[in-house]
Amino acid sequence: MDAIFLQFLNGLDKGSAYALIALGLTLIFGTLGVVNFAHGALFMIGAFCAVTVQKLLNVGFEKADPEKLDFLGKPLMVKTPYVEAWFGPETGQAIIDWSVPLAIIVTIPVMIFVGVAMERGLIRHFYKRPHADQILVTFGLAIVLQEIVKYYFGANPIQTPPPEAFLGSFDFGVLLGFDPNVIIYPYWRLVYFIFALIIIAAVFSFLQFTTFGMVVRAGMADRETVGLLGIDIDKRFTLMFGLAAAVAGLAGVMYGPILAPNYHMGMDFLVLSFVVVVVGGMGSLPGAVLAGFLLGILQSFASMNEVKSILPGIDQIIIYLIAIVILLTRPRGLMGRKGVMEE
Repeated sequence: MDAIFLQFLNGLDKGSAYALIALGLTLIFGTLGVVNFAHGALFMIGAFCAVTVQKLLNVGFEKADPEKLDFLGKPLMVKTPYVEAWFGPETGQAIIDWSVPLAIIVTIPVMIFVGVAMERGLIRHFYKRPHADQILVTFGLAIVLQEIVKYYFGANPIQTPPPEAFLGSFDFGVLLGFDPNVIIYPYWRLVYFIFALIIIAAVFSFLQFTTFGMVVRAGMADRETVGLLGIDIDKRFTLMFGLAAAVAGLAGVMYGPILAPNYHMGMDFLVLSFVVVVVGGMGSLPGAVLAGFLLGILQSFASMNEVKSILPGIDQIIIYLIAIVILLTRPRGLMGRKGVMEE
């Protein structure tokens, strides 16, 4: 029972990442009809926004510390970050410690800018082109972005630790009546799951309860009619591309402490996220979220040693097997809409 519960928790944090990336993918496809294979790169850029903020906060100067001597008796040169010099040692160290959450403030405008620039500069020229053309050009863009990150940050993963307050683990065993230390789970993974729920709820609330969101939903259903009403739906869809990019970027920022950012992490999540979108139903936002969590949990259970001893390698293919079964029984996915990609 304890192993099952632990795998369920593991599935939730995997599913959170899948759901957030798939949500952004579905926003772009549902509004613009574009199959964006560069969306995984946006997840990667978000993670490296956290890396950049961390590096900037650690920029400092060196000065001799008379209290620390080398073996020759000379004062050692000690590096002091500028934030510690400006705000004091305790406050400055706290700011550095919370660099990952603070990166959210920087990531949102950066990702919106990147998303809008991507849509205005490239994507809009492929609206009326076949989906195959869209896949090729966005996949090429993803490779370019990946190589740019590799050039500036290197090929090795870069650690982005969570705040010290979240370094420990929560003991679910005591909470559920098991023995202590039977079910312990890292605090940051729980934080990521809660963060994902907040972002998902915020996106759905924005689309459901704001005038902007209502117009966007109307445009998704009938773009031409909304345009005839004198509404500049193209501008709103461009902003939605920026919003989708911000969602992917935020997913990447907060996932950094779980998986050290590296230049190919976007590609690692991209294919799985597209499978999630297809399983959930092309163009269905609730379907993308549901499929993200469902497939994340199934993949987690498939990675158990007891399962792999019976079916070796099942954890690597379980998502694709589930996708095949669902699409054979429900060709539109779990919550797909009629007419989407059926031409």
